[in-house]
Amino acid sequence: MTFSDEKNKIESGALYLVATPIGNLADMSERAKKVLSEVDFIAAEDTRNSGKLLNVFGIKKPMISYFEHNKYARGDEIIAKIKSGDSCALITDAGMPAISDPGEDIVKMCRESGIPVYVVPGPCAAVSALALSGLSTRKFVFEGFLSSKKSERRRELGKLSSETRTIIFYEAPHRLAETLTDMLDVLGDRKISICRELTKINEETVLTTLSDAVKYYASNEPRGEYVLVVEGASDDADDDGSFADMSIAEHVAHYESRGMSLGDAMKACARDRGVSKREIYAAVMKK
Repeated sequence: MTFSDEKNKIESGALYLVATPIGNLADMSERAKKVLSEVDFIAAEDTRNSGKLLNVFGIKKPMISYFEHNKYARGDEIIAKIKSGDSCALITDAGMPAISDPGEDIVKMCRESGIPVYVVPGPCAAVSALALSGLSTRKFVFEGFLSSKKSERRRELGKLSSETRTIIFYEAPHRLAETLTDMLDVLGDRKISICRELTKINEETVLTTLSDAVKYYASNEPRGEYVLVVEGASDDADDDGSFADMSIAEHVAHYESRGMSLGDAMKACARDRGVSKREIYAAVMKK
């Protein structure tokens, strides 16, 4: 089978999700370049950034901006153009569009409208960081960016405190130190792989602990974009005997102290003890 025999012909009236490099331009695939060169127009998170990328490869196509704050109005416009017969490539600033990205919404709109959607796979920071992490890759969850508000961020982390799968987060440098501190407070001390500037000149991956990471960034300024890969909770929640010595009310309060709502704390308690949430609820309400 030759390159031309594969499914590379651009269809009219279709959306193409095209992955672009997360740092190293050499990661741009031949198929990605072909699709971007042949579609009728390109929807991009930032037309200026994407314009620079396209110029490197000599690609000149009409572009339309599509980002978080215009996704509803611009989404309708994009759908109308595709329905009229145009083919569209969706790209984000870096990596796979629709992953922790407003492209998720345009894909839903296309599916609801019966518009074909195709993927041109390629770089993804989350999966790349997981592969580099040195932590378990057998099962994992992707959380993207946590809330920028401290109370909400701690609540989100509280919901993850009993998650046994490896957890992947994105974080901006100006919030990194605060996020690591909240992770240590809510999740407890765990292994964490801190990946920054993936595929770029200053790429760095460090496997450490949350406590050591908090100490390091207390005196070192974070630089670059970060992917945080955090070890999941122990499969045996009672491996240190701490829950065995707790009453149900104390067990629930333990999770509430980590930022969980009462309902989520009761769910976690029920899961730890292997009983129904109804039983936990009844015990707590008797208090």
